[in-house]
Amino acid sequence: MIDPQISEWISQIARWIHVITAIAWIGSSFYFIHLDLSLKKREGLPEGVGGEAWQVHGGGFYNMRKYLVAPPELPKELTWFKWESYATWISGFFLLVWVYYLQADLYTINPEILPMAPWQASAISIGALAVSWLVYDGLCRSPLGKNDVALGVMLFAYILLAAYGFTHVFNGRAAFLHTGAMIATWMSASVFLVIIPNQKKVVASLLAGEAPNPALGKQAKQRSTHNNYLTLPVLFLMLSNHYPLAWSSKYAVGIIGLIVIAGAVVRHFFNSQHAGKGSPWWTWGVAAACVAIAIWLSIIGKPGIANMAEAPKDATPATMAAAFDEAVLAIQSRCSMCHAAEPVWEGIPVAPKGVHLDTPEAIAQHASAIRIQSVLTHAMPPNNITEMTLDERKAVATWLAQRDTVTR
Repeated sequence: MIDPQISEWISQIARWIHVITAIAWIGSSFYFIHLDLSLKKREGLPEGVGGEAWQVHGGGFYNMRKYLVAPPELPKELTWFKWESYATWISGFFLLVWVYYLQADLYTINPEILPMAPWQASAISIGALAVSWLVYDGLCRSPLGKNDVALGVMLFAYILLAAYGFTHVFNGRAAFLHTGAMIATWMSASVFLVIIPNQKKVVASLLAGEAPNPALGKQAKQRSTHNNYLTLPVLFLMLSNHYPLAWSSKYAVGIIGLIVIAGAVVRHFFNSQHAGKGSPWWTWGVAAACVAIAIWLSIIGKPGIANMAEAPKDATPATMAAAFDEAVLAIQSRCSMCHAAEPVWEGIPVAPKGVHLDTPEAIAQHASAIRIQSVLTHAMPPNNITEMTLDERKAVATWLAQRDTVTR
């Protein structure tokens, strides 16, 4: 059994590594898409060069050229961009195991959706990620892959179908996270199994004195473009575990679809600018509309009970005090085993996010967070593992409603 304090440090360091490697991968991906789209043809370029771009950075000038297939001779030094992708996926999968497999009872399994053992949830997760890659890769290699628009529509539909499936197996938090992990798996596996191998085949052809197959570059370019358009939605899905209004909504699948569209059109705006094709400002309107609709769906689809408790018009100090006492009793009974100066829940060394709910004063201080986590949504307790009843949630909602009448 790992000491909870060591466990906490392992979790933080793993997240730190994951963020660092993700920044490196996303940065290089965005840069090369920008470079590829900004290349310009001119007279006098060497044979096989599709275009060049001049750039300035760090006090120096750079002349970048792209060979459509490969240069006539392999240069002595060649930089490969792959470890950023591999390290991001490996660190991300470690976190998936550390949080969603080893603590499946808290973060993955919802007995009301599908009762299962932690090992079963882990097996389903791994199997779903593997199968999703086979489906994605198969679609890209199929005749459908020759039409980028048709392929994009099919992949979008598959993302929604997979998200729907995840919401009927895992809790909302894990469903969002696994949808993001699925797309991230496509992205990294494309680098590992398609982009880098294709580049190595090109290198082998050059070393053998043969002309490389141009189809290899086109295939790699398609996967790289997918990665570019999917990056922003993946980031949203990975960060969503901190924000239950999105993943707890009964319209969670629709919210995922809207975020995918919003992220893709934002990337389209920048890609169009980089390619010198103008600035399609309409994309920002589409993105804003998608986000606005997603917010609306999260509000109307929340599972909370806020509207079931209203403050009486003749509320008195006595009734308000009684409502607060009842709410304190419910919160201390169901939440303070983790949210306390010295948590007693196994594996939790310190109160999550430093939030203490073991005294009336602390509970009053965190009223806004309690409203989001336990009234507007049922995110806390996680998976309702302490069995907080609806009556207890109503008691908390009643206290908050009366509190609002005083602060207005």
